[in-house]
Amino acid sequence: MTDGTVNAIACTADTIYLGGEFTYVGPYTGGGVPISASTGQVAGRFPKVDWGVYACVGDGAGGWFIGGSFTEVGHVPRNAIAHIRADGSVDPAWNPNADDGVWALAVSGSTLYAGGYFTSIGGQTRNRIAALDASTGNATAWNPNASGGVYGPQIYALAVSGSTVYAGGEFTSIGGQTRNNLAALDATTGNATPWNPNADDEVSALAVSGSTVYAGGYFTSIGGQTRNRIAALDASTGNATPWNPNPSGGTYGPQVSALAVSGSIVYAGGYFTSIGGQTRNNLAALYTSTGNASPWNPNADYSVYALTVSGSTVYAGGSFTSIGGQSRNYIAALDASTGNAAPWNPNAYGGQVSALAISGSTVYAGGYFTSIGGQTRNNLAALDAKRGDATPWNPDANDIVYALTVAGSTVYAGGQFSNIGGQNRNWIAALDGTTGNATPWSPNVFGSQTYALASSGSTIYAGGDFGMIALDASTGNATWNAGANSWVYALAVSGSTVYAGGWFSNIGGQTRNRIAALDASTGKATPWNPNASGEVYGPRVNALAVSGSTVYAGGEFTSIGGQPRNNLAALDTSTGNATPWNPNPSHLWPDKVNALAVSGSTVYAGGRFTGIGGQWRENLAALDASTGNATPWNPDASPRDVLAVAVSGSTLYVGGEFTSIGGQRRAGFAQFDPVPASSHGHWLLFK
Repeated sequence: MTDGTVNAIACTADTIYLGGEFTYVGPYTGGGVPISASTGQVAGRFPKVDWGVYACVGDGAGGWFIGGSFTEVGHVPRNAIAHIRADGSVDPAWNPNADDGVWALAVSGSTLYAGGYFTSIGGQTRNRIAALDASTGNATAWNPNASGGVYGPQIYALAVSGSTVYAGGEFTSIGGQTRNNLAALDATTGNATPWNPNADDEVSALAVSGSTVYAGGYFTSIGGQTRNRIAALDASTGNATPWNPNPSGGTYGPQVSALAVSGSIVYAGGYFTSIGGQTRNNLAALYTSTGNASPWNPNADYSVYALTVSGSTVYAGGSFTSIGGQSRNYIAALDASTGNAAPWNPNAYGGQVSALAISGSTVYAGGYFTSIGGQTRNNLAALDAKRGDATPWNPDANDIVYALTVAGSTVYAGGQFSNIGGQNRNWIAALDGTTGNATPWSPNVFGSQTYALASSGSTIYAGGDFGMIALDASTGNATWNAGANSWVYALAVSGSTVYAGGWFSNIGGQTRNRIAALDASTGKATPWNPNASGEVYGPRVNALAVSGSTVYAGGEFTSIGGQPRNNLAALDTSTGNATPWNPNPSHLWPDKVNALAVSGSTVYAGGRFTGIGGQWRENLAALDASTGNATPWNPDASPRDVLAVAVSGSTLYVGGEFTSIGGQRRAGFAQFDPVPASSHGHWLLFK
């Protein structure tokens, strides 16, 4: 997946090339990922979580309990809470099935404590807090029953110490007693103990060390004292100790969202600019003795939501992009002595990291992100066709790439860039398929954008706002210029004919309305003339594909080949007439077809539409090449356009502006692999 638009896809047997407008390419991982604590790489097999993970904790056997707002883990229905076993599989027998979000988890022996916004979990009515059997997932009899709160009760933080469960959040009653936002609960009965710090606002973080309970949140009074967002409380009395770091700053006021204790240091993360008497942005190390900030200063540029410590390393998660003196997207490992970022860099994309936990040599990260382990790639990238990982190939285009084609060991790119592959190249370039460096080939076309490329033999055909030209693949010299009077958006080559689509009305020396066939040797227009017309702002042909004696044309038009056709048609290669094939995509401006690919008896169409082939299909469809009817396959790409489709072997690649496709969160790019024929032609996203 990418962090922006994919406009073009080109494939070889081993590599998938993507061009567009993006800066990141990485695997879709979902919102929960185990990461090697040493390398920062995804650690082994794991099930993808379809939405946010807010809490995670090790199960003591190499697996994980996770909580959040998800509904599916590894294609297994799981509402807000799940158990992932050590082998990376979802525990089939463990399913508490919470009816709403789970924000906090804590393990003690054979019991998992859960807090959140749910009212039912583990097969029982439980109001925002519950104890679950760690083996079966069933709720135990323990039932503190939180209530109250401005927006209804919520439990944000849990910590267990001996026979006591500490619960923080937003509530006014819990364990049968009036308790404001923080309580200590008997681990056996669920009753509130006499301990009552009486926080005046939300408590969102807890940590226990010896006889001290550290609390963070949004409060200004707790334990009988004025304490701003962070406090140390006596575990026996609930009174605030003299420890008072007093954070300040932040656009909407400070907040402490994460706490971790290691020896004589309390690590505090959140949203603040000063704490412990020092300027500290969003993350600080505080002495347990004084509350003063230590010299440790990673200087996170935005909020920190999760912290955990292992040996000499502090792991931080949040919504920052710079921390410890380095660029780090949402997750980082920091030296506990210096505050500098370690080389460890999982590079999360798509949203914040909200939860972190360590088990052995693995860090589990949870949050709103959709990808971990990706690479920075500006507008052009190569993916390993088997693994989906970004290869080292990195031409680093300085602007948008609209078109790609591969010929032998060379990748040709077109767009509106001026520098690519380490060289100045205006709008079109040839790149070494191994190194990504620009070759000496440099046509330097007159114009500002290249929208279409096609290759055949020793010739590269290019279309753009300059019209259309044929270029020698060795020298880059133009062999002919079709003289199009406006933009060319699409090209396809078949034998001795080059088909062109766009916004032109004259090309190859003839009047041709938006679509034409040109002699590949001379650039002259042949008699073939489908004459696209209609559409509110004038017709356009955006996509072309040739299969046998048929040219498929997609775009924005209401008539082509002498017949009424909305945005998509099949044209006879001999006559230019429209065949009876008529999928009739929805035609309410600005609906359009942007991309076409043919594989066997199936035509794949991408664009902006909600119906095609007689069925509801959003932006992407598979059409029967004989009838034009939509097949049962329904990937539902949303909410924006599909701009590129390509078929390689038995795999379909799709690019565009979408953020969801095939029932999964996917941004910009997706791959589909077929399932056995017994599945009635449905396809599944590659995992």
